[in-house]
Amino acid sequence: MTPGTRPRLSLLAILLGAVLLCLGPLLAPAQNGAPRGDVLTVDGAIGPATVDYVLRGIASADDAGASLVVIKLDTPGGLMEATRDLIQGILAAPVPVVTWVAPSGARAASAGTYILLASHVAAMAPATHLGSATPVQMGGVPGMPSEAEDPNAPAGGKSAMERKVLEDAVSYIRELAERHGRNADWAERAVREAANLGANEALEAGVIDLVASGRAELLDKLDGRTVSLAGGERTLSTAGMVLVDREPGWRTQLLSVITDPNIAYLLMLIGFYGIFFELANPGSLVPGVIGATCLLLALFAFQVLSVNYAGLALIFLGLAFIIGEAFVPSFGVLGIGGLVAFIAGSVILMDGSNQAVSLPTVGGIAAIGAGFLLWAVTRLVAFRRRAPVVGSEQVTAERAVALDDFEPADSGYAGHVRMNGERWRATSDSPVAAGDAVAVTALEGLTVAVAPAGNTH
Repeated sequence: MTPGTRPRLSLLAILLGAVLLCLGPLLAPAQNGAPRGDVLTVDGAIGPATVDYVLRGIASADDAGASLVVIKLDTPGGLMEATRDLIQGILAAPVPVVTWVAPSGARAASAGTYILLASHVAAMAPATHLGSATPVQMGGVPGMPSEAEDPNAPAGGKSAMERKVLEDAVSYIRELAERHGRNADWAERAVREAANLGANEALEAGVIDLVASGRAELLDKLDGRTVSLAGGERTLSTAGMVLVDREPGWRTQLLSVITDPNIAYLLMLIGFYGIFFELANPGSLVPGVIGATCLLLALFAFQVLSVNYAGLALIFLGLAFIIGEAFVPSFGVLGIGGLVAFIAGSVILMDGSNQAVSLPTVGGIAAIGAGFLLWAVTRLVAFRRRAPVVGSEQVTAERAVALDDFEPADSGYAGHVRMNGERWRATSDSPVAAGDAVAVTALEGLTVAVAPAGNTH
């Protein structure tokens, strides 16, 4: 063995050990011959990051030969578009997908109810609940259903758009329930009346398939159950199955962070101000790099979130007005208008109950803008009150001392004064004695007109 061979073999052994360590959870079930199932944990609002995580998890489970995917669900709801994308992935999944609302105390509210009913097996842990699947109308105050009634609407007070959204949701959830033989009538009630059910009540009503308090009980009740996949029926064999948790990767975590409405909102503001400071100070680079990066991330987040572009335009208009206040002497008109536009745009920026910029965040940013506006206006007023420091206006604001007695002249009296350490020829309409304090009232060439300091206005 040559001297250089031993270090190479050592390095190869280290790399092989690292690979085996990373693949250990995947290889262990295959080595002992036990079937494997993957567990995907969804905890929080349903958004683009959730869809990416679950769909990648299902594809990865199929590639790795997993026999089952369990979605451990606890959600208050989320974006309808993201929910539909997730459901399409579940319905087309090549492996059975079991949605299990767990642990005890969890919920499958709003969008979670749709996901639960769309799964091949719907399971819940004791002391959990589902329901409240009424869609929230877009627009208005983010996160709040619209209560305004259309004066031309029929009985019931719902506008045509509200009825269209509601009927679409009813048809959708009924189809999901009927596809797997579940109680479609109650599913409709969950949409129309925001009805809710606990785990045991849902099992009795035929809304879900089973109640399981833990993983062992879940696998025991799944064994031998036949489910209908896109490619045909399949009988589950979960006896001795090993469940492997699949945590979200860095990509999902990054998506989850930047698609949070508050983070996307702050990224947009940082991006705007970064580009502004770069344009105001060309060549500084750091504000421009940070601003451009943050703005692109914010625009990506807005692409996948439910964004009201009128609100986005109002925010940019408001920021432009607030900055313009520092350059245009509008005495607060631009600034106040910009602040109002900024707040209005921030409030209506996001549509959806679980995807909205929090009002404290909007209030904090608005308070910073108001502080900047107050500073700009007070500085402008202070500048206007300051005496001139250059030019003829500065000379007429000076005080001087007579160097000699002024003598009569054609247009009054003439003499000399000392002003700012310089000797000036001066004229006056009234007599001036040597040593008198005088005020400069005008400048004519190299001669200043003065008056006794007590007689100036």
